[in-house]
Amino acid sequence: MSNDSRLPGAGSVATAGINRRTLLARTACVGGAVAASRFLCTSPAEAATTVTFKATHGTGLCNCPFFMVKEKELGKADGVALDFVTTPTNADIAALFGAGVVDVSVVPYTNFMTLYDAGAPVKIIAGSGVQGCVIVAQPGINSAADLRGKTIGTFQADTLEMLPLDYLKKAGMTFADVKVRYFGTSPELAQAFIGGNIDAMCHIEPYATQAMASRKGSVKLSDGTDVYGPLYTDCVLAVRSKLIAENRPAVKALIKAMMMGQLFEETEREAAIKLTTPKYFKTTFEAALDASNKQPGMVDQRKNQDFILARAQNLKDLRYIKTMPTADIFDWSMLNEVIAENADLYGKLQLKSA
Repeated sequence: MSNDSRLPGAGSVATAGINRRTLLARTACVGGAVAASRFLCTSPAEAATTVTFKATHGTGLCNCPFFMVKEKELGKADGVALDFVTTPTNADIAALFGAGVVDVSVVPYTNFMTLYDAGAPVKIIAGSGVQGCVIVAQPGINSAADLRGKTIGTFQADTLEMLPLDYLKKAGMTFADVKVRYFGTSPELAQAFIGGNIDAMCHIEPYATQAMASRKGSVKLSDGTDVYGPLYTDCVLAVRSKLIAENRPAVKALIKAMMMGQLFEETEREAAIKLTTPKYFKTTFEAALDASNKQPGMVDQRKNQDFILARAQNLKDLRYIKTMPTADIFDWSMLNEVIAENADLYGKLQLKSA
């Protein structure tokens, strides 16, 4: 970041290899030839019984309903399955989705908006997880004011970059008052904090809980609810727009499976964590289980639409996007239909918009 024209603040720095040029280069291909590539999902003509969506996902607990679809084959009865594509860094999760290499992604809504702004034909069709963004500081740092001149670790264009920005704003500060260091992966950021190499970090669950347990005396400055209120959005379920037109029933089946995944997480929390740790969550089982209530699944996030759109101003101020998005980034119609067609399932969910 320090070598680019867009600076989050005068004191900001970037981890080697992860800067704004790198991030935008990863998403730039959405306007090129790769964006014209065919969908990699299995069509009914190719497999009469199952549609398999190529997908990317994040590393936080907000992905748990998505992981349940995969691990418990919750879409099998309706002919839908997931094939996860491994990504080397967090930035690549969104980049592969935006480039059309995969059809579906659970992704931070901020990353989604950068793709949409770059011209990717994508839509948010449901939520996945809420809350769970946490600012953790080393012992002795007890407030926003104490962060002045200190180094904060996070990820670019991520919800984990938005929270510290809004947290500082609430205290009358900006990124110019701190040093921002960007990381590539969730375990890398967590280890940097645990090792004392950064003064604070904004991380996702269960990594925030694991870091606080490992770094004795560390301080939780914010879990986002003090800034945004309860049940704020972190990750959303998004698909390529072409997929909606070509196979709407399969997309609806995926949303239904996500709701089933949320229900399993809510009613069988320990079993859900056993299925996902350490396969997806690179922490101890104890840390993941402790954190699981702090970042619950929530597929129906229709009521959070205005919250998501309001955060776009930060992305524009930081020059990640050029144009403020509108409600056109959402297509709730399939979620509405799934809810209406599965009233019993929907009624069992603890967290929802209704």
